[in-house]
Amino acid sequence: MQIVKSITAEIKSRGQLTIPKKIRAVTRLEEGQVVSIIPLGESVLITPQKLELEEARTEIRKILKASGLSVEDLLKGLKEEREKLYQETYGRKND
Repeated sequence: MQIVKSITAEIKSRGQLTIPKKIRAVTRLEEGQVVSIIPLGESVLITPQKLELEEARTEIRKILKASGLSVEDLLKGLKEEREKLYQETYGRKND
């Protein structure tokens, strides 16, 4: 991970804070992403929130669309990878 020096930002009247572009780029925070804000004494930690099931589905759909793969292609590849792993682990065909 690239190291970014401390950057100052202002909290607006409604409590809004803009995370500077350099920090968003390094931490891979994207527009619309949900974050957790954790108080640590007089400081705060801002971290990406773990994906919930529906968010995970949405992300998978985006990846599939960008890659041009269909769900069937993905499942076929998964079946092939499982078979390969099974043969590597047990040395015989998985029925």
